[in-house]
Amino acid sequence: MSSRPVRAAAFARLSLPRTRLSAALRLLPLALMAAPWPSAVHAQAAATARTVAFSIPAGPLSAALGAFGVQAGVMVASDPALTASARTDGVSGTYAVDAALERLLAGTGLQAVARAEGGYRLRQGAAPGQAATLAPVTVTGTYNPTTDGTGSYTSPAVTIGKTTQALKDIPQSITVLTRQRMDDQNMTSLPDAINNTAGMVGVQGVGAGVAINARGFPVDLLQYDGVALLRNSYSLGNWEQDSLVFYDRVEILRGAAGLLQGAGSPGGAVNLVRKRGGAEPSVVITGKAGSWDHYGLQLDAGGPLNAAGTLRGRVVVDEDQSHSYIDYVWDKTRNLYAALDYDITENTTVGLGVSNRYSRSRPMIVGYPRFADGGDIDLPRSTFTGSTWNRAKNDQTILNADVTHRFNEAWRFKLAGVAMNEKNTTVHQRVANAVQRDGSGLSYGDFGVDFNSKQRGLDMSVSGNFTALGMQQEVVVGANYSKLTTNDRFTRAWEEGGNIFDLDHHRPWQDIDTIAAASGYDSRSNYDIRQKGVYGTWRIKPTESLALIGGGRVGWFDYTYTGGGSSTTSSTSGKFIPYAGIVYSLTDNWSAYTSYTTVFEPQTERSLGGSLLKPIEGNNYEVGVKGELADGRINTSLAVFRYDQKNRAVNDYDAGFACDGWYCSRASGKVRSQGVEAEISGEVIQGLELYAGYTYNTTKYLDDPDNKGKVFNTWTPKHMLRLWANYKLPGMMNRLSVGAGVNTQTDTISSDREFKLAGFTIWNARVGYQATPELSVALNVNNVFDKKYYVPSYNTLYSNNYYGQPRNVMLTVRYAPKL
Repeated sequence: MSSRPVRAAAFARLSLPRTRLSAALRLLPLALMAAPWPSAVHAQAAATARTVAFSIPAGPLSAALGAFGVQAGVMVASDPALTASARTDGVSGTYAVDAALERLLAGTGLQAVARAEGGYRLRQGAAPGQAATLAPVTVTGTYNPTTDGTGSYTSPAVTIGKTTQALKDIPQSITVLTRQRMDDQNMTSLPDAINNTAGMVGVQGVGAGVAINARGFPVDLLQYDGVALLRNSYSLGNWEQDSLVFYDRVEILRGAAGLLQGAGSPGGAVNLVRKRGGAEPSVVITGKAGSWDHYGLQLDAGGPLNAAGTLRGRVVVDEDQSHSYIDYVWDKTRNLYAALDYDITENTTVGLGVSNRYSRSRPMIVGYPRFADGGDIDLPRSTFTGSTWNRAKNDQTILNADVTHRFNEAWRFKLAGVAMNEKNTTVHQRVANAVQRDGSGLSYGDFGVDFNSKQRGLDMSVSGNFTALGMQQEVVVGANYSKLTTNDRFTRAWEEGGNIFDLDHHRPWQDIDTIAAASGYDSRSNYDIRQKGVYGTWRIKPTESLALIGGGRVGWFDYTYTGGGSSTTSSTSGKFIPYAGIVYSLTDNWSAYTSYTTVFEPQTERSLGGSLLKPIEGNNYEVGVKGELADGRINTSLAVFRYDQKNRAVNDYDAGFACDGWYCSRASGKVRSQGVEAEISGEVIQGLELYAGYTYNTTKYLDDPDNKGKVFNTWTPKHMLRLWANYKLPGMMNRLSVGAGVNTQTDTISSDREFKLAGFTIWNARVGYQATPELSVALNVNNVFDKKYYVPSYNTLYSNNYYGQPRNVMLTVRYAPKL
């Protein structure tokens, strides 16, 4: 982790008797599976007499506690209701940490007590006339920066880089979607998160979910608590559609992430950080009802399971069902999650987490075609192109396990593993072909899909900080491994003679076997993709203001695809990915940085001689400034970036049709993505939480026999703005909050480059009311002005054109009993 202390945000945790909490946790037998699992980064004890130079002015206690967290490097948790109107005289001078906090709380009636995982928790002090003394305190300079209960749109730190670091200390662009922001905007799936983040585009797949793009390039892997798995593969079926109900926050890094993940991922990295049981019992029951018969109910409970607080649990039970603005379409999804964290000793924590997402639906697949001349058919948004027998099922189970051992204050070992099994099946009707102006020329496609995959991932690291040659230094050394295997079946049959203005939703019922029998096409295929590597980083501070970061990864990549009676293999050994960065502290609040890294992506195309092409290689450059303002309640950044890529496969026209009756390939294509990005998140004024991110991004083919000078990534707009704010009214109106935001982007072009997609601006709004300390109500309105628009997708003249959602509302009621 970074040697500089990071701010600890306040936590709001609501009480529940342990007997009733235990009963709630027993709702899922999965929670009691006999295997160990990871806790939040557990605090390492240090002497409470440690002295620190404090400079905290008089003012609101909530702000002062934030400054205290920054200066002491200590987490202070509290219910915001306790500190809402409290003020402090501040503290200035050099004090022991516990003594400084005692001075800060003087006269507030509040008392600090120790937390099982380290740091402090505030509670009401002793009765009048009694002395309110501090309990023994555990001091922590490192912790898991959970966002659950903080009420903030920013986080003091992230864990995407293997250790806990402040955003200001990382020389790349990072966004944190906190639990509060996800709740306020009613984000429930990964596509929601991606499409509300600067520089990111969630490209609608041929079915549910999205293919994630960042700065013009795909994000191939997702991290689950820091363990990377390959997800941007259509063989998986759901295309990065993960539910967010299991996660405390989403950490999104933009720019090359090869050091963390290995091959691929020139766009960035997405880390899903799951919920954990906390030191305080809590329960939240959430109900929702909205447009198109959308209903949901969720129980989220957690806390200590023994008197010492060394065993902690968390359980989430979530049911959601909805019809759609599209005729005939419906979806039912059940999410289950359970976790245990156990402190074997003061220095060793193990744990287990298991989640299951199970959905059944009647989907619409591949959307709408266009007219053959490129014109928009302009169908009603309710138009369904499938059949009444369309059906799909997704069953995803994830098992997480890890162990963390703290050797001392400075050194830590962590081993984390993820196992994911996923099954995706669908039988559906789709329509395709560019149609004539009278609607004719359409073809019906009957499709059957049975995709099964297994993923395994491991990540092991040792990290620590020390002083040598008069300089503060930090090292991280680790190794990781991932494996994807699939067993897939795919069949299709086509029938001509359809009309887009007279669709038949009641063609004869089909299943995968009847479709295969009718077409004679029944494809069986398998992927086996394995990746392993060793990595390391070294951060040195020659001066108090300057940090030099160097590192790299040596990786091995093996790819095998078997299908159609043949196999394709690719192997890369000992590929080195360097990384270098500089962070310079301009002031206590601002830093300037620059970073450089490379990327490689193995290719399966073959040359005229039959050999595999060498991997795609790329260089990623970024320069920027970052600010941590208002005692850490605001994070802001401005970045300039460029990514150059070479060795892309292009057609070898000179060789003619020499490769199975078609062109062979050569590795000579070059592309470039570059732009500017600005972002701000946090409490910009008292009561106003804001997220704003603007991106200017161009992508271009620099060398290509067919597309030189043209736009490379057809889904990436030049200009993109993501904005959302929520304001809690002051004074007598403080139970009321109002929110509003806009997502806007400029024109793009279709995937086949045959037509232009107009840019769009979508406004959203929210109003919330805190009826009692336990009960809150919120109403969200999305697409307030009912804009009709097409979303980014694999759109062509023939298919895959999707409308965005019309105006819709969602009423959410949350009950958090304080018992």
